[in-house]
Amino acid sequence: MSAPQSARSTVRRAPHRADYDRGVIYEVLDSALYCHTGFVVDAQPYVIPTIHARVGDTLYIHGSPASRMLRVVRAGAPVCVTVTLLDGLVLARSAFHHSMNYRSVVVLGGGREVVDAEEKLAAFRALVERVVPGRWGRIRRPTTAEFARTQVLAVGLDESSAKIRTGPPVDDEDDYSLEVWAGVIPVEQHFGAPIDDPRLIEGLSPPSFP
Repeated sequence: MSAPQSARSTVRRAPHRADYDRGVIYEVLDSALYCHTGFVVDAQPYVIPTIHARVGDTLYIHGSPASRMLRVVRAGAPVCVTVTLLDGLVLARSAFHHSMNYRSVVVLGGGREVVDAEEKLAAFRALVERVVPGRWGRIRRPTTAEFARTQVLAVGLDESSAKIRTGPPVDDEDDYSLEVWAGVIPVEQHFGAPIDDPRLIEGLSPPSFP
């Protein structure tokens, strides 16, 4: 486990669950299908869910040019991006020690609007491939108008940390003798059967999912 990059990125609550290794942070970010981005406008905090994609040490988030989030970030406002993966419900013998097994990442810092056309197109591709790997090679590319109607925010991972809980419940020693079931109920993410678009050309097959 590497050291935190700054005082802001240091995990203070349950620090034994913190991990600052970039590989761990990458794995959590890449496993999450969406993120939440926090920002402040006129002293009011907001949190917006959106799709993200990581390329190296850069996290890309997309949105409309009219997006309040992108507008304030372009003006220099700091952001906080979070993702959480729920892995299990942890049932203890006492109410106090019930918990959840999870993997989470918090990214702090300033964002920048992606204006370079080449980087922006690469970010588009990363966002599409993040949702369905291999999809970019089968779809129509963005038109000039669509390119202009979508903005991309880049956030570096210079201040980021992971926090992970695994394992069974941790009860008070006296509670282990209670006749109450305790353990972990796993939570898994899976995809259902594809549903064809009503206007789909006959004979086309959906993409394969992991």
